[in-house]
Amino acid sequence: MSSAALIVAAGRGTRATRADGRPKQYVSIGGAPVLARTIAAFAGCDTIQVVIHPGDAESYRAAAVAAERLAPGVRARLREPVPGGATRQASVRAGLEALVERSPDLVLIHDAARPFVTAAEIDAVLTALATQTAAILALPLSDTLKRADADGRITGTISRDGLWRAMTPQGFHFAPILAAHRAAAAAGRDDLTDDAAVAELADLPVALVPGLAGNVKLTTAEDLDLAERAFCSPAVAYVRTGTGFDVHRFCGGDHVWLCGVRIAHTHGVEAHSDGDVGLHALTDALLGAIGDGDIGQHFPPSDPEWKGAASHLFLADAARRVRERGGRVSNVDVTILCEAPRIGPHREAMRARIAEVLGIEVERVGLKATTTERMGFTGRGEGLAAMAVATVVMG
Repeated sequence: MSSAALIVAAGRGTRATRADGRPKQYVSIGGAPVLARTIAAFAGCDTIQVVIHPGDAESYRAAAVAAERLAPGVRARLREPVPGGATRQASVRAGLEALVERSPDLVLIHDAARPFVTAAEIDAVLTALATQTAAILALPLSDTLKRADADGRITGTISRDGLWRAMTPQGFHFAPILAAHRAAAAAGRDDLTDDAAVAELADLPVALVPGLAGNVKLTTAEDLDLAERAFCSPAVAYVRTGTGFDVHRFCGGDHVWLCGVRIAHTHGVEAHSDGDVGLHALTDALLGAIGDGDIGQHFPPSDPEWKGAASHLFLADAARRVRERGGRVSNVDVTILCEAPRIGPHREAMRARIAEVLGIEVERVGLKATTTERMGFTGRGEGLAAMAVATVVMG
């Protein structure tokens, strides 16, 4: 079934607005805007519709560019943003109406200020929708609840049995939730604080899907500070390293591909794909860092689908696998071993291409070349090889 993510980013969130006036969804955490991280989290959906404040078009465009760096290819799934309304409920309805043209089977409605939602949580909601009309992420309450009077004195203790804290995404079959929002608006109800409440008003059953405590909503300036520290703190992250190696024999031809750049040469290489030893080695390094096999396992040379394929597709897939496991690429380093062609004139273009595919800054990409002093098969000009190291931060 087709799925759409509807990300609500139209609020002002005055409790978390920075001194420079940026709303919380555009504040940077870990080097990227909150909204960019939220958009990237839903890269697996077929369509992504964002609802923004009418005055945020420029900030939104910058966030979309940053999201593409985090999750290459995600911008192709992004529709033009639509302006929100005076309430969250009105903003969601505007987003749903914008999706009518696409008419997805399922829609996941998510707060822009929840950038730490995981792929596993998103998949859990989609899985629940295979048998449910609606399903939302939620956490059972673990704290004791107190009721207080106007003076702040306790007047009673509330049982937490059966109580859950609603989170997002909240998932629905598209047609029923659109009808429910339209009916609520027609009835003059604009006080409903989440989409599950809209569904309840329309007598739609809503299932609870256990979420993760880390899927927090950033509400205050302190939340943003904590998120920044949590994102960068080594206490909540650990580092993995992977290595890769690849080699290809020269054959007839007039060019080779190295690290995503076409380089004129006296020979081509024998390969099932485009034979880019640099990207092949780097793909294996990323897969090794997360313990997920190797390039031949995921893209077997016996499969005609990959005949002549561009190797950046393999690297992008490895980067996706890193993200799905909650990791991010910290830095990579590639060494090309050959007598020819000369790598120096193409070094910066190669670094830029790797950075683009991985969605990282170019300064995190190392690229070197060396000869083997005319020893061995590379020294004899029979082919070329590459080694790569990748560092991945998990958590």
